[in-house]
Amino acid sequence: MNRLVCISNRITVPRKAASAGGLAVGVLGALKRSGGLWFGWSGETIESDPGDAALQVREGVTYATIDLRQRDLDLYYNGYANEVLWPLFHYFLKDMRYSTERWDAYLRANQTFAQKLIPLLKARDLIWVHDYHLIPLGRLLRERGIRRPLGFFLHIPFPNIDMLRVLPNHEDLLRDLIAYDVIGFQTENDLRSFQSGIAFVFGNDAVKRDGTIHVAGRMVRAEVFPIGVDVDGIQASAARAVNTEVVKRMQVSMLDRALMIGVDRLDYSKGLVERFAAYERLFEFYPENLGRITYLQIAPLSRTEVSAYEEIRQALEQAAGRTNGRFADTDWTPIRYLNRNFPQAILTGFFRAADVGLVTPLRDGMNLVAKEFVAAQDPEDPGVLVLSNMAGAACELDAAMLVNPYDVNAVSHAIQVALSMQLAERRERYGSMISVLKRNDIAEWTRSFVEALESVADHEPRRAVG
Repeated sequence: MNRLVCISNRITVPRKAASAGGLAVGVLGALKRSGGLWFGWSGETIESDPGDAALQVREGVTYATIDLRQRDLDLYYNGYANEVLWPLFHYFLKDMRYSTERWDAYLRANQTFAQKLIPLLKARDLIWVHDYHLIPLGRLLRERGIRRPLGFFLHIPFPNIDMLRVLPNHEDLLRDLIAYDVIGFQTENDLRSFQSGIAFVFGNDAVKRDGTIHVAGRMVRAEVFPIGVDVDGIQASAARAVNTEVVKRMQVSMLDRALMIGVDRLDYSKGLVERFAAYERLFEFYPENLGRITYLQIAPLSRTEVSAYEEIRQALEQAAGRTNGRFADTDWTPIRYLNRNFPQAILTGFFRAADVGLVTPLRDGMNLVAKEFVAAQDPEDPGVLVLSNMAGAACELDAAMLVNPYDVNAVSHAIQVALSMQLAERRERYGSMISVLKRNDIAEWTRSFVEALESVADHEPRRAVG
């Protein structure tokens, strides 16, 4: 049996009592079945060169973690990954801060990953690299003699070539990507954008009619693998969570008002400033909602070292203060804005209790919160999802109320429609979406990608190599 090896920028060795969520659910299932290895940064920084990976085994999975030099982390993670690739791939050019120093650090960090990973690899491994932090890793492994099947999955959007070529080293990134055997994207639009870059750099003939990429004697499968959620697990968790003290206290505090919820990492791509403006507009256009709805926005802080994130934090605090100052009453606060984390199990309870889920990113690779909100609903009395048409999830959840997140008037109107939607329509929309989620759940995502890698392994003797 082939062993699965997953590599991601950051991993946390799970505690015995903790339950996995999101990506970890699918990846851990596949790793456990194959006695696999999960490799990544430990979260710790050091001043000297990193030593060998530290190994821990949990439930048959080996976790291998390395430390990184502080300077490399600043320039690689906060710098190139999150102030160059993240804004560029999300179409926020004004926030991109490219420098050759950051690019060099990005390469050094990936070289460290390659050097520390190789001693841990075995002859029959399938290697699956995750996300934009580690794009060059496949090429660096190839250069060090690794010929096993290599897969790469991008969790964020991929920009069209007209956007990508703003990056001075965009050709390097595309050459790095075609070192992999299988490349996965969230949506057809992301795949087409990648193909546009390949055609621009390598010529139109590089993209074949069947979608495969043929460059320099290599054949690469580039396909759509939309990531899902653990539907059954979320449904069970939500049913339990509504009886917890935290969720009960929240529900009691609503005083029978409607609850609208948003859960997003604090990031300019999530459309939170526009979302707050739309909520303020709701009371201007539909004053009958005054005192009848509470909006709970949970937005944990992230990447606090990046200046753009401090700016978004200040803007949101001002927007929440303005709305509450204009409309609050002695017994009602329109917005509850929280910069803190809640356990996933508690969030599912909040989702189930909500009448409206507001998920309006300006651009997103998939957005699992949208899928988690739907999965957590009570089938007999489901809430309504208001979803950005710029989120990858909109390709599957077309029964949601789809909105342009930049159009604050349209978002405020969608909230009003969601609040007044009749039960029959809510059930119909929910039924359509939950069937999609069950068909494309997290297990199916993992299975389909691993099968693609295994097909490469099956044909390895005939496979061209770079």
